[in-house]
Amino acid sequence: MRGMGNMQGMMKQMKKLQKEMTDTQDELNQTTFTASSASDMVTVTFTGDKKMQDIAIKPEAIDPDDPDMLQDLVLEAVNAALKQVDETTQAKMGKYTRGLGM
Repeated sequence: MRGMGNMQGMMKQMKKLQKEMTDTQDELNQTTFTASSASDMVTVTFTGDKKMQDIAIKPEAIDPDDPDMLQDLVLEAVNAALKQVDETTQAKMGKYTRGLGM
């Protein structure tokens, strides 16, 4: 019957770890990440769950003769913000997944 105590202890530890992971994920989801393109022509804001909250485009970035430039600026800002989200998520959640083959 001694093994039952160990099993209960392990279950308690797992529940505690699960709550910590959920709390960390919730905190990440509520964090905002802001990034800009070169010269700050386009600025975007995302939440940790990768939902865009805002995009700001300076008027001088809008050139009707060069729509590709604006597209490139938007892509640059979005990719930079998403990279921040991924790096922060890995830094905070990685401690829970190390050694699990994830």
